[in-house]
Amino acid sequence: MTLGEIAQTRLSEIASCSATGAGVTRLPFTPEHRLALNHIRHWMTAAGLEVHMDAAATLVGRLEGPVGSKTLLIGSHQDSVPNGGRYDGIMGVLLPCLALEKLHSDGETLPFSVEILAFADEEGVRFPTALLGPRALAGTYDNSVLDLADQDGVTLRAAITEFGEDPPQLDRLARNPADILGYLETHIEQGPVLETHDAPLGVVTGICGIERNNVRFVGRTGHAGTVPMADRRDALVAASRLIASVADTAKATNTVRATVGAISVQPNAVNAIPETADFPLEVRSISDEARQDFTDQIRVLGAQIARDSGLAFEMEQTYVQPAVACDIDLSETLAGAVQHAGFPLITLPSGATHDASAMSDLCPIAMLFVRCKHGLSHRPDEHANAADMNAAVDAIAGFLASLAASGSTRNHHEPPL
Repeated sequence: MTLGEIAQTRLSEIASCSATGAGVTRLPFTPEHRLALNHIRHWMTAAGLEVHMDAAATLVGRLEGPVGSKTLLIGSHQDSVPNGGRYDGIMGVLLPCLALEKLHSDGETLPFSVEILAFADEEGVRFPTALLGPRALAGTYDNSVLDLADQDGVTLRAAITEFGEDPPQLDRLARNPADILGYLETHIEQGPVLETHDAPLGVVTGICGIERNNVRFVGRTGHAGTVPMADRRDALVAASRLIASVADTAKATNTVRATVGAISVQPNAVNAIPETADFPLEVRSISDEARQDFTDQIRVLGAQIARDSGLAFEMEQTYVQPAVACDIDLSETLAGAVQHAGFPLITLPSGATHDASAMSDLCPIAMLFVRCKHGLSHRPDEHANAADMNAAVDAIAGFLASLAASGSTRNHHEPPL
């Protein structure tokens, strides 16, 4: 049985740690989470790791290196969205464990320590916050999030405490960047690029920045049968013109992904002219400058559409997250490992946020994408095949061996001597 086939079996087994319903539903600090930890502990101990859980309920498996050596962090998240798939997140915990098993069986030793991290909550679907584990390690954790509650009124503080951890200890989890070599995350692509290129693996160049805006057009309502077309101030017509322009303009840039995923219209009646149209505009790009330029362009266009139609227009930014670049040296090492394993080199940005985005505040990051069928994710039919996961194990093992062979254990945030 190949390591990829072993991965497929283990992912099928841990998929049973789920609430009832289609696919995998495994939220943080739940009985399903606790059951999943039993599987992950087995993976880590089989890889020769010493296992403990920190105050953020991150399960940590550590392979101790030589005294005084730095530590390479590798990981992803155990949780899923409701009715999600069996690969998103958890695959990035399992495959590094198998890579360490492979190195051990090949008689390889590493001149640095390795920690595999199974973060509790990346998806942010139970509580209105996410990335607690990596933010605690990076020292960017805000303890006010402990007061946020889920839909049942359970606060994050209470959930962590009930899970057996001590929230006040979160302040003590921050790592010293000087002790860390970097962070590697493996994840299914969640998109179609690798499948289009018939490539099992891709090296991520960076994680796209994200911003969200609330957009509003305000016109005047009236009877659908009595107000002449020339006299109408229809907010929905204006909104539709801007929404179409959002898609056309983003497509022309080739660097921006823009989405309007919902719209609210009032009075929302079949025989009334829409007076207001409100919708969110989400914009993502690997280039913060391109993202901001696009948003500025849409704001100007929206104001012009409103003036031409006799409407009022508002556009307010409600959220922004800057883009994160992957480390050049780590990414080049990862690219070399992919090619040495016999696979073509495909580089691509990540349009989704990952634990790596928060870890970038601690140390240099790199990401490896694994092809997924039809680019589908966050749904029960999410799928990565055994051969592609086997390729990923080979690449991760090669990455670790290359770091060892290079003799470079310098933190890439530090200048060379």
